[in-house]
Amino acid sequence: MRRRIVLAAVVIGLASAQSPAVAPSPTFEVASIKPSEPGGRSQIQMAPGGRFVAKNVNVKFLIQQAYGVRDFQITGGPGWIGSERFDVTAKAESGDNMTPDQLKSMLQTLLADRFKLTLRRETKELPVYALVVAKNGPKLQPVEGGGPSQAKGSQVRMGRGLINAQAAPITLLATQLSNQIGRSVIDRTGLTGNYDFKLEWTPEDGQPMALKGGEESPQPVSGSGPSIFTAVQEQLGLKLESQKGPVEILIIDRIEKPSEN
Repeated sequence: MRRRIVLAAVVIGLASAQSPAVAPSPTFEVASIKPSEPGGRSQIQMAPGGRFVAKNVNVKFLIQQAYGVRDFQITGGPGWIGSERFDVTAKAESGDNMTPDQLKSMLQTLLADRFKLTLRRETKELPVYALVVAKNGPKLQPVEGGGPSQAKGSQVRMGRGLINAQAAPITLLATQLSNQIGRSVIDRTGLTGNYDFKLEWTPEDGQPMALKGGEESPQPVSGSGPSIFTAVQEQLGLKLESQKGPVEILIIDRIEKPSEN
């Protein structure tokens, strides 16, 4: 019997030795969270040295950035998560510049530590829009030698009723359309390159302002322009088709106002 126990211990020890070490999630070394002053402008910035600055943003926005979802994919929680605004200043533990994935992981940890956020994920069959090529083909200017792997060089200027992009993949367009329409937009165009394009439309009441470099950009638009659906078809040669599809939903089980700095 003793021999069997010793043998089992050896096997467990070998298994433990062979298991790859799990790298710890990156975290912010320091983070300051304060209520915003009334009337400020919303702004986010990833600065050199692993610094993250967000001004005049609500917690729903931070959750969107942390989990890569949009407002309509977040349910539950008290009303203040969408109404009260905060200034967040944080610095990565390593001091290195952050990748988008590292920032997401750090924000998830920050939300759990300082806001006591716990949530669960569900997938629901909901109305979505499929972005497809229209009957007469796309009206997009392809970028020479540009594929999805070169998307880091993409530039996008946005304002109310405007998306102006250079060297951008269609997936980026789908994401921005989803933000404006308030429904998931799935790229089913089959277009894999990077493109220059400009989309202008007349926003409906309640359609959000876009962010330009993380800053609200309330560009005026005339009331006589096309809807976003008409603009996509006429200006880009694409089309938004209403369908149903799987959409990930984040359900907030618990959240508290942030702990003191």
